[in-house]
Amino acid sequence: MAKVIVIVLLGLGIVFGGVLPGLAQAAQPWVGVLELKGVINPVSARYIDRALTEAEDGGAVAAVILLDTPGGLESSMRDIVQRILNARIPVIVYVYPPGGRAASAGAFITMAAHVAAMAPDTAIGAAHPVGLGGGGQADNTVIEKATNDAAAFMRSLAQRRGRNADWAERAVRDSISSNADEALRDRVVDVVAPDLGSLLRQVDGREVQLAVGRVTLQTADARPVNLEMNLIERFFLAITDPNVAYLLLTLAILAIYFELANPGAVLPGVIGGISLLLGLLALGMLPVNLVGLLLLAFAFLLFVAEIWVTSHGVLTIGGLISLVLGSLLLFNPGGPLFAVSLPVIIGVTLTMAIMMTLTIGAIIRGQRRRPYTGLEALVGQVATARTVLDPTGFVFINGELWEARCLDGRVEAGEEVKIEGVKGPTLLVRRVGPPEVKVLPGEAKPAPAEETLEPTGSSKEEVNA
Repeated sequence: MAKVIVIVLLGLGIVFGGVLPGLAQAAQPWVGVLELKGVINPVSARYIDRALTEAEDGGAVAAVILLDTPGGLESSMRDIVQRILNARIPVIVYVYPPGGRAASAGAFITMAAHVAAMAPDTAIGAAHPVGLGGGGQADNTVIEKATNDAAAFMRSLAQRRGRNADWAERAVRDSISSNADEALRDRVVDVVAPDLGSLLRQVDGREVQLAVGRVTLQTADARPVNLEMNLIERFFLAITDPNVAYLLLTLAILAIYFELANPGAVLPGVIGGISLLLGLLALGMLPVNLVGLLLLAFAFLLFVAEIWVTSHGVLTIGGLISLVLGSLLLFNPGGPLFAVSLPVIIGVTLTMAIMMTLTIGAIIRGQRRRPYTGLEALVGQVATARTVLDPTGFVFINGELWEARCLDGRVEAGEEVKIEGVKGPTLLVRRVGPPEVKVLPGEAKPAPAEETLEPTGSSKEEVNA
């Protein structure tokens, strides 16, 4: 009996020994850690929304956004700011790692946070709108309106969080920036911390205002839990890079062109179709210039026309010019953050030029090549006369008997003739001359054979006499 009790106690110890630590770990407060790095775009906004929702539903005490960005799309920035303002848990924006920055759209996101923090040797600011207009009074008016709107938005965020509203407005109008120490001194951010652990200890006990009311941060003992991008978000983030989107479009042009030039290849057509769909998907999330896109489409049409129209390279040159112009203008409205790299444009243009050169060369060689099939393939070949050609008759070639017409007199049966052309079902031929006699050095050229003439009647009498 005692042994049974001991066994039961051991079993219970094992069970509770495994369960209780798990329960204790599950009960321990945790903080969701999100990483927002690179250009702000629709994929970034969707990731922040999904990760914050996961942290809220999972009972996190707060969420920390590790921010390092040069800026991005205004529409995506506003989506992220709106999501932070309506969050059900405190959101801490931490400009990290050292050397990182919260520029342009990143400054708005930092200012919207319940707690704004920076790591040493980071920077914030330079939030003036870029990529608007192209000169002229009308464009200047558009820029002024966008600047006033952004300045008012930034100032309202700073006032909402009790931060330096004058600095926030100057960051938009004058593009000023501050490092971590200056930002802390000027009340632009709330905390400067060297790492995440130090940040969580410093903000512990701080009261923040949520949309649902005031709450007190309890982060000193909270464990960080990384809420990373999933595979789908990483994939979409990769293809929304302007260079990647541009390469997808040009790969589609190359592959579809190769499929049209070589019907039945199948694989290039499949690759081109997939690349085209992915490229169009990426363009839907980027600031596209319609003129640049139309120039790329026109370049594709010129390249395809080169297959069927003999332009001696004129269409190809026009296509290359259209390709370069379309590449330079494709993402122009998005400013420098949404521009295709010049080395990428040069590489794609050279690749297309080499491919088109090879294609034109193949077309020219094909036009000069002697036909191998059909009636045209018989031209230039030698046939044997089966009947007398005077001037018509029959010749034998390639195992077949053909009707033929001789162009230069009578041809006896058995003689060889050369086919000069085809007219309907009749071959046009000429007599093949006698082979030329080769003379070796030092030898005399043989005299031509004397023609034997039949003697006339008077000659016969003289011979008989």
